[in-house]
Amino acid sequence: MLYHLLFPLAAEFGPFNLFRYITFRTGGAVLTALVISFVIGPALIRWLKKKQGEGQPIRADGPETHLKKKGTPTMGGLMILIAVIVSTLLWVDLSNAYTWIVLLVTVGFGLVGFGDDYLKLTKRNPKGLPGKLKLIAQVGVSLVASVLIVMVTPEPLAQGLSIPFFKEVLVQLGWFFIVLSVFVTVGASNAVNLTDGLDGLAIVPVMIAAGCFGLIAYLVGNSIFANYLQLHYVPRAGELTVFCGALVGASLGFLWFNAPPAMVFMGDTGSLSVGGALGAISVVTKHEIVLAIIGGLFVLETVSVIVQVASFKLTGKRVFRMAPLHHHFEKKGWAEPTVVIRFWIIATILALIGLSTLKLR
Repeated sequence: MLYHLLFPLAAEFGPFNLFRYITFRTGGAVLTALVISFVIGPALIRWLKKKQGEGQPIRADGPETHLKKKGTPTMGGLMILIAVIVSTLLWVDLSNAYTWIVLLVTVGFGLVGFGDDYLKLTKRNPKGLPGKLKLIAQVGVSLVASVLIVMVTPEPLAQGLSIPFFKEVLVQLGWFFIVLSVFVTVGASNAVNLTDGLDGLAIVPVMIAAGCFGLIAYLVGNSIFANYLQLHYVPRAGELTVFCGALVGASLGFLWFNAPPAMVFMGDTGSLSVGGALGAISVVTKHEIVLAIIGGLFVLETVSVIVQVASFKLTGKRVFRMAPLHHHFEKKGWAEPTVVIRFWIIATILALIGLSTLKLR
């Protein structure tokens, strides 16, 4: 909005020329989202606590230490959604189609998560929405977004899959690319959701991934940098840097209230929406495989659940003491802050490895 209002006035007032730069608007988006989180956070938490009473239901089979969290409100993802949406709309170029598509995914998945959280609270059941219904809704939103991405992306990128470390490789998948896009978006959403089990555990890796993809979006959306780094140039994708900045700022603001001991939980409202947004951005920037590296912690958590379920169904035995993986280490006696901080370290290392693919070609 500010881009359209103030940049045209740059001839009369020189400083308004700053609004043409994505980097400047990204910085503005970070700070705006952070301030919004700080401003609305306390009131939103009080409102959620008043409406929810006993707060998020605690799993009876979970670690015993979680019982003390009873009464902590959930749906804190509303804080992230409000901060991201308002900040993005304020600082982004509203004529950019990619931004609207990613916002569609963010809001759509957020609504699915809201419905899930609402049922958990009203029915006092940790399961929430039926799994099939949740998956159908996620696939529906991501399918629409994937088709739109293919429509607005120029050839030969529209249906191509970029392979890390190979500068000129672009595997043409045809309409199967939409299937892949849906899988990436839904998979990223649910992977973040599975990781969100301890105070502060998921939001920092989300913030790290958002920062990394903000850089990736800026580079692939700039023809000079893309050519220098031998990346596939995606015209106008750079505007997603502003969205990623807003997500970083909102994540920082949410962490203020979610740091141990958490005053509020993200809930599916937040985890499904931010995960889906990261998946959609990776599709737009042609870095779907790199997302699996940068978001490797989310992948590890998801794989631990798959392995646990498969092992129990096939052999009747469990590989881990409890899944997802973070609960396994809690059951082994690790303190919650120890698990969280060590997982943050792992997320940082994986993000650095993922970023290295930009140059190692």
